[in-house]
Amino acid sequence: MSASLSGSTAVVTGSTAGIGYAIAEELARAGAAVVVNGRSQARVDAALASLRAAVPGAQLSGVAADLASAQGAAEFIATVPQTDILINNLGIFVPTDFANIEDEEWQRLWDANVMSGVRLSRHYFSGMLARDRGRVVFLSSESGLQIPAEMIHYGVTKAAQIALARGMAQLTAGTQVTVNSVLAGPTRSEGVGVFVEQLAEQQGVSAAEFEKQFFQTVRPTSLLRRFAEPAEIARVVAFVASPAASVVNGSAIRAEGGLVLSAF
Repeated sequence: MSASLSGSTAVVTGSTAGIGYAIAEELARAGAAVVVNGRSQARVDAALASLRAAVPGAQLSGVAADLASAQGAAEFIATVPQTDILINNLGIFVPTDFANIEDEEWQRLWDANVMSGVRLSRHYFSGMLARDRGRVVFLSSESGLQIPAEMIHYGVTKAAQIALARGMAQLTAGTQVTVNSVLAGPTRSEGVGVFVEQLAEQQGVSAAEFEKQFFQTVRPTSLLRRFAEPAEIARVVAFVASPAASVVNGSAIRAEGGLVLSAF
């Protein structure tokens, strides 16, 4: 980190594991008072214990709430009425054949991936503008640019996040508030790790061999040729959330390992 976040409060949604946890750790190391979120109190407590061990002296708190629901978002906001940094990281993915994606599944991904960020941003963003200080970051994906055929509904939600961030950024003109999206590529998050292990076992190959095959056949345009580690994505997010990124606004920042076949 090239800039301290001391004196700032940061909310990181879906932060009990994976990319969200790594972001919470990175922001805590930079001095922010971090609010961890997960759906269950047990998961939140476990994440807090792990973070306290990793970052001694960090200012940490946690709120268990299902942010995919309006009620959960309202409960979270009631507990944490103000923040300087909002990282909309919560997201789910499910590879499903398009013809088999029912309305309920479309709605489930939309609520988790898009509406959680809409509801929290709607509340915290106005306060940031009033204080003339703040950062909103949406954890999107390269799937929002190159919609994956095996999970079209996921790609649609990630494209929506990019649009949402850009639209909100238009409202920050002349202020010290920024809104951006970070487009992560295939990352070794908790869910991906389990997914890889299961498919590798089904195919009778090692996880390492499956990963190699995945990038040869499923994501052949990747220049990284491996899954990113959550900490690698977290460092990008922490920079965007920091004072050092004051001129970065309304951007879709690609951290996808060169997978997208475009320079822009």
